[in-house]
Amino acid sequence: MASQQQPEKRVQFDFDVTFTNGGGLRGDSFRLDIPGEDIDDDALANHVVRDLRLLMVQSIHITNKRLIDEPHKRGIEASSGMANFRRHIDLSHSIEDGMITYKGLPAPIVCDFLSREQSRANYAEGTEFQIGKIELVSNTSTYIDSPFHRFADGHDLSELALDGLADLDAVLVRLTGSQERAINHSVFAALDVRGKVVLVHTGWASHWRTDQYFEGHPFLTEDAAAWLRDAGALLVGIDSYNIDDTANLRRPVHSILLGAEIPIVEHLCAMEQLPPRGFRFTAVPVKVKGMGTFPVRAYATIQETITP
Repeated sequence: MASQQQPEKRVQFDFDVTFTNGGGLRGDSFRLDIPGEDIDDDALANHVVRDLRLLMVQSIHITNKRLIDEPHKRGIEASSGMANFRRHIDLSHSIEDGMITYKGLPAPIVCDFLSREQSRANYAEGTEFQIGKIELVSNTSTYIDSPFHRFADGHDLSELALDGLADLDAVLVRLTGSQERAINHSVFAALDVRGKVVLVHTGWASHWRTDQYFEGHPFLTEDAAAWLRDAGALLVGIDSYNIDDTANLRRPVHSILLGAEIPIVEHLCAMEQLPPRGFRFTAVPVKVKGMGTFPVRAYATIQETITP
């Protein structure tokens, strides 16, 4: 009698990668063929690094791992010579107690409203919870500006459409190493930005949490903002202290872009990990009425085809 074939096993898991040069990458419900009945977290981490061809990895944290009976996919993918992966690149700074984002604005206070120790009196033995409390100004860490930030009759955070914030086609303008602070329209002239997010990578995020971050930052000029508006940009982001020259109290870039219903994301980071194009961008704030600015978890999504 022929022996019964054992079902093929795959593992499904989430992972978080941190890089030695800053930034991170998260994968949700990632699936992988395994040759036997089980696989440990170290082996999974090695697969993530190898399959996604990651460099400068500091650590990988595996969570929500579970084994499933499912036919292996690599045989099919290998026959075509390709495998497809989606990866996410975190473009946001973390919010930490006491950090300063913008000179003259207060730092956030991050603390317990109810500590784990205090909560024990409310639950059965061995059960505890933490309920946190945060006090911050809206311009903290990586944040998005809605039109209401600049104009009393503009759309506030609660009125921003998700179609203009999530999974958007994006292009990158890389200006690292430039000695010129003012970024004019000429750097965008060769790009098709209509209906796209435009991200400006200046490299200024390398000064985050230092005194230098607040002085002499790169910024867009008024003509650059007008060009982006007229060319149909959907959202504009920058990794600098301010998208405007803070010496110009008219704030022309905010006025032009927000006046045209083009949101702005400031204080981005980790854009050195992005390609010039071929990626998607997401930056969604909480849905708050009567507020124009709030922190976001901004990230890029890259679809990659890898030869096994």
